[in-house]
Amino acid sequence: MAIRGKLKWTTMVVGGVVGTCAGAVANAQEVNVKPAHVGVVQHASYDGVTDDLLTAGLGKTGLQGAAPGYLDPANPTAAELRRAAIYSNYRALIDPSTNGGYGTLYGPNVDNQGNPSLGEGKIAGDEYIAFANDGGKDNVVLMVQIPADFDRHNPCIVTATSSGSRGVYGAIGTAGDWGLKQKCAVAYTDKGSGIGFHDLQNDRVNLINGQRSSASAAGKNSHFTAKLSEQERAAFNAATPNRWAIKQAHSQTNSEKDWGKYTLQAVEFAFYALNEKFGEQAPNRGPRRATFKPSNTIVIASSASNGGGAAVLAAEQDRKGLIDGVAVSEPVTEVALPPGVTVRRGGNQVSKAGLGLYDTLTIANLYQPCAVQSAQLAASPMKVLVNATLAANRCASLKAKGLLSADTLSAQADEALQKLRAAGFESDSDLLHASHYGTYALLAPFYANMYGRFSVKDNVCGYSFAPVVAATGALRTLAANEDAQLFAVANGTPSGGLGLVNNLNPAGPVADAFSVSTSTGVPDYNIDGAICLRNLATGTDIVTGAPLTGEARANSARVREGMNQVLRSANLRGKPAIFVHGRNDALIPVNHNSRAYFAANKAIEGQASRLSYIEITNANHFDAFLGFPGYDSRLIPIHRYHIQAMNMMYAHLKNGEALPPSQVVRTVPRGGAPGAAPAITAANVPPIQPAPAAENRITFEGGAANIPE
Repeated sequence: MAIRGKLKWTTMVVGGVVGTCAGAVANAQEVNVKPAHVGVVQHASYDGVTDDLLTAGLGKTGLQGAAPGYLDPANPTAAELRRAAIYSNYRALIDPSTNGGYGTLYGPNVDNQGNPSLGEGKIAGDEYIAFANDGGKDNVVLMVQIPADFDRHNPCIVTATSSGSRGVYGAIGTAGDWGLKQKCAVAYTDKGSGIGFHDLQNDRVNLINGQRSSASAAGKNSHFTAKLSEQERAAFNAATPNRWAIKQAHSQTNSEKDWGKYTLQAVEFAFYALNEKFGEQAPNRGPRRATFKPSNTIVIASSASNGGGAAVLAAEQDRKGLIDGVAVSEPVTEVALPPGVTVRRGGNQVSKAGLGLYDTLTIANLYQPCAVQSAQLAASPMKVLVNATLAANRCASLKAKGLLSADTLSAQADEALQKLRAAGFESDSDLLHASHYGTYALLAPFYANMYGRFSVKDNVCGYSFAPVVAATGALRTLAANEDAQLFAVANGTPSGGLGLVNNLNPAGPVADAFSVSTSTGVPDYNIDGAICLRNLATGTDIVTGAPLTGEARANSARVREGMNQVLRSANLRGKPAIFVHGRNDALIPVNHNSRAYFAANKAIEGQASRLSYIEITNANHFDAFLGFPGYDSRLIPIHRYHIQAMNMMYAHLKNGEALPPSQVVRTVPRGGAPGAAPAITAANVPPIQPAPAAENRITFEGGAANIPE
């Protein structure tokens, strides 16, 4: 039986029009009304041959091949940008290598039961896109995809809120892929981040379709235009030329606090689009009626990473009964543990649990480059990404400032690694620090701006964003084709040719990694900036221990207020939920996210909690990394388990099947030589168990979440 008592569908003829509707809705007179928050709707249909919803016409083979090109690279069409954006976003969250499982365990050609039976995996259907806006002040992109084979007798909606800071297609390869194959409508949103890039020097912005425009011509149709007067922009450009404002960082809204709201708005948009396409039509071709409703449609909130966090937040904030269940992968949860609640692994309390994202970003940004030099991490894949000389300088600078106590480089590196472990990073993620440091260095100032609601002109901690020369760090301008293609290649952070700039470099602004710290006079990955960013989280000078004063104190208060605004309640209101998280996650550490949320939820909801937490060994945050030597032989794709969680949630909501008990799933790495790991098989990724062995069960007892070793 269905959990929510979904209504039985019947076929009927209304005014000569054949349609399907729920018996209890047949006589309803509710007219389908576009939600007030939805702006002008753009609609396109795709035939599933030349173009489609899931692969933009590329199919399984095209997605695995080279990036699609443009007839005129400096003037791409909207269709070309969409195709390239789907290509880059689909590949960004999965390992596209055949040996890694693409095409056999997952991918457009693999159905939700794991059978590679769908040919090229193209899916025909309709795509609706619009801004959720407040008069153009803060446009958020909403999109609905309805497959041509949408099952009107078993209607369902899946949310696919963008992961990371990505644009609206950011979750197309995860929740979007599953939902379309399940014959569900998929409700997407970029959640207030996305590809909102304002070139302040040339006053150019993105439109909803990804094309670039002058800000004046775009007007309220701009995805994002920095809140600067012409006089302010001119002054800023004169002082700091060629800088860019980016929506998530510089919208001055702290969009994370509204990720749940935007996800719920996407669901409402999906109901509207479904009813416009399939809803019962009033006699004499009258308006469509609200045939599909929460009472007769299964709605699963899903996505990965930040998108998964948005799904969780939407479930917490759902006051209208829109969401039936949650199934997410490696979600950002931002939850403070209630007093007396702890997390234990193997019977021992973990070093730290329940820190917020900005805390983990700024701690890792401070210590990671030094820690990577530890002999304990000698086998770290992609270690070359951290410059050994600059990292050694960071170690020495940490020592000089009293943030490390060891005297030798090797001992300082070991101490820095221990600082990360003491901060709650699991030792399972040690070997990933080298590949993650660049991400932390970029995201720490990015999120400082968002949480503090700073303007681009504030240059918080001396940082700004600009196009840079990769080899030298010198500032530059984007080429015409780079500017035109941002929608397709950028990920919502400084990317697509843009980088992080240290304005305070003594010799003048330069890319942060190439800069010299003013206080030390050496290139040490800008320890001054890292300390400034960490101070914003603590409210104190971490070097002296003294409270911040003046502007630093005011900036810290703003950031800490923003950090508090995004805390989740851990109350899912009794909704069934499945969280999947990799034990090796070095970006969204399990102790501060899924483990902490599981503990808080069980403490707060008690017996009403229906949250199942599935922790996967040998799994990290970025499946795309599995294509790199050393990760291929050590890690397995967590996406495999996201698919299983979606299947289990759907079976629970549709047929009343039991949710899986919380558990650790013990996977088997592929092994082999780095870069030449053998092809993955089902034996490497055993399924989530309906009755796990006692030694694999995750429990909550005595105020503690108990995670097996």
